Amino acid sequence: MISLHTSPLVQPGAGDSGGMNVYVREVASAMAQAGIECTTYTRADREGLPPEVLVEPGHRVVHVEAGAHDLPKEALPDVLDAFTDGVLAHLERGAGADVVHGNYWLSGVVGHRLKHALDIPLVSTFHTLARVKAEGGDLEPEWRERAEADVIACSDAICVSCPEEERQFRRLYGDPDGRIEIVPPAVEHAFFAPGDRAGARRAIGLPVDRPVLLFVGRIQPLKAPDVAIRALGALHGYPTAMLAIIGGASGSDGEAHLAAARELAAELGVADRVLFVPPQPHHILSSWYRAADVVVVPSRSESFGLVALEAAACGIPVVAAAVGGLLNIVHDGVTGWLVEGRDPDRYARAISQVLGDPTGAAAMGAAAAVRARRFTWSFTAARLRRLYTDLAAQPAPALVACS
Repeated sequence: MISLHTSPLVQPGAGDSGGMNVYVREVASAMAQAGIECTTYTRADREGLPPEVLVEPGHRVVHVEAGAHDLPKEALPDVLDAFTDGVLAHLERGAGADVVHGNYWLSGVVGHRLKHALDIPLVSTFHTLARVKAEGGDLEPEWRERAEADVIACSDAICVSCPEEERQFRRLYGDPDGRIEIVPPAVEHAFFAPGDRAGARRAIGLPVDRPVLLFVGRIQPLKAPDVAIRALGALHGYPTAMLAIIGGASGSDGEAHLAAARELAAELGVADRVLFVPPQPHHILSSWYRAADVVVVPSRSESFGLVALEAAACGIPVVAAAVGGLLNIVHDGVTGWLVEGRDPDRYARAISQVLGDPTGAAAMGAAAAVRARRFTWSFTAARLRRLYTDLAAQPAPALVACS
């Protein structure tokens, strides 16, 4: 596993860590439990990190020194060669590898080079793609799109999270030379499960008698916390409703985005009803989900939507943007509501439908929890294990040819 720009050992929700961290960590863990030895390579981003961490039997995380520790994400393309060399050196000292699986485009570039150096199959999971982000209004540099095109052309398999992401991929990139595999992410049901709302609120110090909206994600334009704040401001008839925002600053402009979110809440007159909470570990985050009346996911784009799935597993209705993988996670009108566009009034109306119908909301939450049970990391690992086995069994000449 290649996860260059963010470590699976880091707390998700701040900086460059998010759903991908969870995905890489849980997939590697599930693979190890299924008997597949898995090593995750990530860049050492601070002093004092051990060269290797044995997460559990069969799963190691290797910290590769490549460039200054405090590099911003935008500077990471400059250290790709050094990182690749470090991975190769570690593999040559050990037992090598049967398959390389790159996560995100930066790791895909590394995986592309490893494929040629080692004559092994390349599997790519992009998590986000430049053309998809562009459709949501977030433009990426042209050189990123070129790099992604090279990785796509070289990948023996490209993993997507759901049928909607596959349709989106084929529409924007055409049919790749390698195979496309639908490998859905999942949720750890030992943490994320329905529970008592009042008890959850008491546990985390929230009032038991006020409507609670919840946003979970990094504070960045892509996740659109501003839409959630504006929706609270447009939520008429619920003057005591509050919005909890769990997440931290992200990227080089992260602190500015966080300050802008606070300023927006003040401008709308809801600052006293918006609670900013730092990222939380899973065993505590699940209590925040259970404490909420509704979870708001207004992202501009989502390849999957792990927050929506975690909320569903806790039996909480979700009001989400009708984009990407959220179209597959949220069953409109059954487990929550999908909202077209970015109009806060539309979100407010959908939220009002949940808050104004406790019986209907309870039915939505129950349906969401049942639907979420289909998503397990053991199933995800089984899909990947089959894929890896198929690819590793191919002779090198059968791999996708690329330059």
